[in-house]
Amino acid sequence: QVQLVESGGGLVQPGGSLRLSCAASGRIFSINAMGWYRQAPGKERELVAAITSGGTTNYADSVKGRFTVSRDNAKNTVYLQMNSLKPEDTGVYYCHADQTYYKGSVILVDDFWGQGTQVTVSS
Repeated sequence: QVQLVESGGGLVQPGGSLRLSCAASGRIFSINAMGWYRQAPGKERELVAAITSGGTTNYADSVKGRFTVSRDNAKNTVYLQMNSLKPEDTGVYYCHADQTYYKGSVILVDDFWGQGTQVTVSS
């Protein structure tokens, strides 16, 4: 079992910045990708940013140039630096991770979610 613990959410004014952190702990074998999703009220959950263990990143078009995802593999921690925040960035941000593991000789893949942290961008 892997647990994901998030921190860094809060209330900021438009144009401000926040830095989210998510640390994985527990029975970690091989974390493949970590990232962030968000869900605004009444909307579907969407991918914001993700990063592989090798450093390859993927961003939603709406956050390109403003958000940066990074990762510390030694600490099993992923970060999301959010700059130039807009009201439409408001939502609950969820950390996500997936890993490979083994049952005998069988290779399996599982994924995990954090509890979510609220980000509110408002005047």
